[in-house]
Amino acid sequence: MKRVFTQAGNTMGIVKIDETLHEDVRKASAVMCRSINAQAEFWMKIGRLAESNPTLSFNEIVQRELASAAESAGDRRAAA
Repeated sequence: MKRVFTQAGNTMGIVKIDETLHEDVRKASAVMCRSINAQAEFWMKIGRLAESNPTLSFNEIVQRELASAAESAGDRRAAA
């Protein structure tokens, strides 16, 4: 059993995951140039969004997240 540290805001938690899944996260993180924790967080976020939006494809979920991030960045620039 491996532990992956996740961070949300200022709170950090520990998630226990299977060794095989940890190895998959490690491999994917190397390919995607992310830390192991960032890769695990990405998979968790996409999985949560996929469960909440079962009719959306992976690409549609990513497009919505990119649009939301761009909107948030615009809001922060306007507030500055």
